[in-house]
Amino acid sequence: MSLSPDQWVEAHVGPIAETLSSVVFYTIPVAGTPVPLIVMWLGGAAVFFTLYLRFINLRALGLAIRHVRGEFSDPTARGEISHFKAVATAISGTVGVGNIGGVAVAISLGGPGAAFWLFLAGLLSMSTKLVECTLGVKYRRYNANGSVSGGPMFYLEAYFRDRGWPSLGKGMGAFYALALVIGCLGIGNMFQSNQAYAQVLVITGGQASVLADMGWLFGLGLAATVAAVIIGGIQSIARVAAVLVPVMAILYVLSSVIVIALSAEHLPGALRLVLTEAFTGQAASGGALGAVIIGFQRALFSNEAGIGSASIAHAAVKTEAPASEGITALLEPFIDTVVICSLSSLVILTTAMPHNLIGSGLAGIELTSAAFAWHFAWAPYVIAVAALLFAFSTALAWSYYGLKGWTYLVGEGRIRALIFQLVFCGFIALGCMLELSAVLDFSDAMAFLIAVPNVLALYLFAPMVKREVEHYVATIREQEQ
Repeated sequence: MSLSPDQWVEAHVGPIAETLSSVVFYTIPVAGTPVPLIVMWLGGAAVFFTLYLRFINLRALGLAIRHVRGEFSDPTARGEISHFKAVATAISGTVGVGNIGGVAVAISLGGPGAAFWLFLAGLLSMSTKLVECTLGVKYRRYNANGSVSGGPMFYLEAYFRDRGWPSLGKGMGAFYALALVIGCLGIGNMFQSNQAYAQVLVITGGQASVLADMGWLFGLGLAATVAAVIIGGIQSIARVAAVLVPVMAILYVLSSVIVIALSAEHLPGALRLVLTEAFTGQAASGGALGAVIIGFQRALFSNEAGIGSASIAHAAVKTEAPASEGITALLEPFIDTVVICSLSSLVILTTAMPHNLIGSGLAGIELTSAAFAWHFAWAPYVIAVAALLFAFSTALAWSYYGLKGWTYLVGEGRIRALIFQLVFCGFIALGCMLELSAVLDFSDAMAFLIAVPNVLALYLFAPMVKREVEHYVATIREQEQ
């Protein structure tokens, strides 16, 4: 009996993916609750950098907004895109289906208290993002064609090279780049296109939809649209992201606020429940500690602080002051997690929970969609549009991340870049045609595996980053006196 393409890939990749996932997402018991080591690694870094940099995530938030508004732009600076476009591109890579469906899963498992820890983790991870994006700019390279390349592979290489271990630095950079290329094919496109197609099927009639069994057509259309943008490089991606990110953020934020307002009578009780269960709750796994773990995990997996991918987009900014982009990058976890994920939490807690939608068999994006539909029958269409925009924008950003990992390994060149971009778009189409859970599991594990060397580099560079940031903030203050 011959195997289908899905079955063949699952049979061959499945065991490898399972083994790798068991290592990357290995858990240890803490007070009887299993805690993934990768969450402790990322969460510990977020706490450390917030304290080490004296709450720079709060102190410099206003300055970050001013950067995005263009107050400190320097048209003569080297780079390819503005502060605003860099942030928009990075946000497009983190705001995805997880912001809609992942939050619902977190609350279902961790209880209302998970929303509090998700919010707090979002604030803390802003500091991690500042450090990695400062380094992304400081150690970027300027290519012969005028483009810029930056990211963890470059600052990992630089740290060890400057200390007399060039082979180790090159090896760690290559490891990061290779894992990034593999990871981007799942987390950055297959999962996104698969979920977007699934949501479009929901609003067009499910299995009775004219698009049922036509995932190949939807996938090819999405792949062609992505290809039309990414072939133009970071400037083309940034132009689209600068328009798309504000539109999709405003669409989802306004929709969420309206739903919360229509359930306003449940809002005070929901907020009390969040605060009380954050410390005393009975989560489905591990009580209050379970809520902490699940909240932190959802936040860190959502904004990807510590993975280092966003620093690749921020490295393309037009600036001569690395700390200026690190400070600007504070806005990314703030918008992605503190604002959007928190609004998703309140939609669930003010609508889904009071009307007993949690536990009704709905999960993930379906639960969030049902909460919206409680007030508006047409709400699933809004969710579907948001999911499609989120998937499209995520694919744009991750195509650039994967490309920079690819060119780090094989060298710069138009033909080499085009080969990667065609492969990337091919995987977008595959995501709508095949149920390759093993491929997704493998790429997810690779995407989070790179957090290990990246966070290590952030600790090693911490004193230098602190000097850079404090000097830059002091310079701004002096100029305004």
